[in-house]
Amino acid sequence: MSMKRPAILVCGPHLEALSGVSTHLNLLLSSRLAEQFTLSHFQVGREGREESRPARLARFLLSPLSLAMTVLKRRVDVVHLNTSLNARAYWRDVVYLLVAKLCGARVLYQVHGGALPQQFFRGNRFLTALLRASLRAPDALVVLANCEVEAYRAFVPAQHVVALPNGIDPGPFAGFPRPVENPADAADERVAPLRLVYIGRLAREKGLYEALQAMRLSRAGKLAVRLVIAGSGPEEMSLKRFARGLGLAGDVSFAGPVFGAEKLRLLGQADVFLLPTYAEGLPYALLESMAAGVPVVATRVGAIPDVVTEGVHGLFVPRRNAQAIATAIARLHGDRAAVARMGAACRARIAERYSLARLAQDFAKLYTEMCPVRRVGVATRS
Repeated sequence: MSMKRPAILVCGPHLEALSGVSTHLNLLLSSRLAEQFTLSHFQVGREGREESRPARLARFLLSPLSLAMTVLKRRVDVVHLNTSLNARAYWRDVVYLLVAKLCGARVLYQVHGGALPQQFFRGNRFLTALLRASLRAPDALVVLANCEVEAYRAFVPAQHVVALPNGIDPGPFAGFPRPVENPADAADERVAPLRLVYIGRLAREKGLYEALQAMRLSRAGKLAVRLVIAGSGPEEMSLKRFARGLGLAGDVSFAGPVFGAEKLRLLGQADVFLLPTYAEGLPYALLESMAAGVPVVATRVGAIPDVVTEGVHGLFVPRRNAQAIATAIARLHGDRAAVARMGAACRARIAERYSLARLAQDFAKLYTEMCPVRRVGVATRS
C-alpha cells in the first residue's frame, strides 16, 4: 500500500491578474507544496477576464456547477478558497463554500483583508447571523494579521482560526544591490534627493492623494524629494491631474505596472517605500520592498504592524494625514544613516519571518491536518 497525495484545489482570481491574491496563488502553486500535494487552480471572480455582460452572467450561474464537477472528478480533498470580506467577494464566495462542502471536500477559507466580521454587517442582526453561520462552515479559517485572529475568534469562538502571513522568495530582492550613499553627499540636501516609491493599485483608498499633498509640503519645506508611483487602477488619470495641479510634474512620475527585472530596478533605486493606505491585508509590495532593503512609511492597518516595527523597519503615519506623511519624509530625508540601518533590518526581517519556504511549510502543516488519509493499492510481485 502507498499513500495517495492529497488533492488541493486552490480557488481565486486568474493567475495573471494584477492583484495580491493572484501573487499569493502563484507563489503557493510554484512552492515546495507541489512535492507533497497535488495542486490545481480554479478561477473565481472576474479579475483577469475580458467578457461581455451575457458571458459574465453565464459564468456567474455556471461556475458553481463547474466547481462541483471539478471537486468530484479530481477527488479533491481540500478546497482552499481565497476571498476577502467585502460585499462582492463575500456573496460570490459563500456559494463556492457551500458547493465545496456539499461535495464532501474540506474547506480552507482564507481571508485576504477587508472588514472585520464585527463590522461587516453592523446594525443588521439577520445578516450578521448569516455571516456567523457561514464562517462556521469552513474546516479552518486563515487570516493574515494578529488583530484579525482576535476578531474572528471572538466572532466565531468554535472555529479553528490561524494567522498565516504572506511570504515571498527574498532571494531576487536581497541579491539586488542597494545604492551606496556618499556621506558627504548625504549631508548635502541639494545633491541627495530622497527617492520614494509606491507600487500597487492606483485607488483612492491607498492614500495616494495624501502622498501627493505630502510631496507638495516637502517641496514647500525646500526638501529634495522624488516619488515614483508604479501601478494602474481607477484613479490613475485623476492622480496625474492632481499631481500636475499641485505643480509636482518634476518631482512625481508615473511608471505604470512593473514586474520582474523592472520592479527590481525600481526598488534598487529607491530609499523609502510609501504606503499610506486606509485598509490592507498584507501587501506583497511591502514584503518585496523590505526584502530589497527599502524601509517603509506606512499606516497601522491590517498585518502591517505585525511586520513593521516603528523606528526599526520604518515609520508609521495616521491614515488620511498628509502633514504626518510629510513629517516622516522630512525625518528620513535628514537622517540617511537611519534609512540605511532600517533597510538592513528590513532585509533580515523578511528572510527570518516572511519567506516563501516558511509560507509553504505552514500551509503544508495545515493541509496535512485537514486531509483524510487515503491509501491506494500497489501491485507487488510474489
